[in-house]
Amino acid sequence: MKRLLARPRLPRPRLRPAAAVLTAVAALLLPLTATQSAHAATTTCDPQGTISAGDYTIQANEWNSTAQQCVTYNGATAWSLDTANFGLPTSGAPATYPSIYKGCHWGACTPNSGLPIQISRLGSATSSWSTTQVGSGAYDVAYDLWINSTPTTTGQPDGTEIMIWLNSRGGVQPFGGKTGTSSAAGHNWDVWTGNQTSWKIISYVLQGGATSVNGLDVKALIDDAVGRGSVNTAHYLIDAEAGFEVWQGGQGLGTNSFSFSASTGGGNTGGDTQAPSVPGTPTVSGTTASSVSLAWAPSTDNVGVTGYDVYRGGQLAGSVTGTSFTDTGLSASTAYAYTVKAHDAAGNVSAASPAVTATTASGGGNPPPGGGCSATYAVSNDWGSGFTANVTVTSGGSPIHGWTVGWTYPGGQKITNAWNATVTQSGASVTAANASYNGSLGASASTSFGFQGTGSGAVPTLTCTAS
Repeated sequence: MKRLLARPRLPRPRLRPAAAVLTAVAALLLPLTATQSAHAATTTCDPQGTISAGDYTIQANEWNSTAQQCVTYNGATAWSLDTANFGLPTSGAPATYPSIYKGCHWGACTPNSGLPIQISRLGSATSSWSTTQVGSGAYDVAYDLWINSTPTTTGQPDGTEIMIWLNSRGGVQPFGGKTGTSSAAGHNWDVWTGNQTSWKIISYVLQGGATSVNGLDVKALIDDAVGRGSVNTAHYLIDAEAGFEVWQGGQGLGTNSFSFSASTGGGNTGGDTQAPSVPGTPTVSGTTASSVSLAWAPSTDNVGVTGYDVYRGGQLAGSVTGTSFTDTGLSASTAYAYTVKAHDAAGNVSAASPAVTATTASGGGNPPPGGGCSATYAVSNDWGSGFTANVTVTSGGSPIHGWTVGWTYPGGQKITNAWNATVTQSGASVTAANASYNGSLGASASTSFGFQGTGSGAVPTLTCTAS
């Protein structure tokens, strides 16, 4: 799953079955107008397989089932779920979320996405989506927008997950509880909110349902979420996905066409249209095996510069208000190219500075083993008969190359599936070992894994052993 493939989605169990299924609204149904380009069909049956679709990526994203699923790409942005016969109860997490996305999903980024964008600087975000839905099974038809506190992340985003449900059937409901209604973006929505362990979830469920939307004002929904306290405007929109969470059935679901675009600006109400001057060429003020420090001469502006965006290889690495920045989490002995853009309070953005290339220092060989580690256990959801939980593993003062976490359940809990670790259980005793991609941790670094189980989610005492 490393190797720049999309990571599994963390589960969001639906705690209450719906009383009725959303039905399609004829006024919102839109015919497919985009002509699909000729393309030889490409199919993946890998649970975490991905297929490139130009500026988009199609992901199989089967994370909570071992049943076979096959996704076929038919050209342009069209794809279908050709093999699927899931059979999970709707009271728990879905089996899969096959979807198409633009942006950066768990560190896997699409080209020319325009993302990430800080919410306070989001000028517009629109999308059109035409779907094929089937009359059996249990599933939702939903966007998934991920918002993170920093411009990039290779793990679980820690800000807000915004879901936009166009339709559903089979009695499934969003995570959390219904807390209101909204008329944002010119449609009527039921609004559901809830909190996971490290991020918020807000879902907009289209009243009446639909199979297609055209020019949906996604920014209006984001603004609505900001107004409800679910989104921090200092955070970043990093990823926009659209697909099907499937509990039961699923074969025949598909996307006929999809588009998503987002841009900065649009918030300029004071008449300021002048962009700041180009920042000075950044200079490298220091490097380590995992970081690069930069500094640059400031920009000028007719009103005032409010901050700078630093780009690494064309992707936003971070935003600062001053004229220096340290980029962390890099690979040793690797060259990185950086540019800087300035922005003002009206959303005007300068041209990019000239680029500078920095090479990180050598890693200096393998550090000795035995740096030590600790682990913390947190229940993210508990619905009586089942639960989901996350464990965070943190290295000590020295790097480690692998880890094993153990615990004993006090009340007969049984783990049914897990992600980001190999988890085994014998009676009440559980052992979790790192996956191939998250065993090596730098000093005082962290990673996490999660799982779903039966029984109540009581918190056990953990042990952590490093190698």
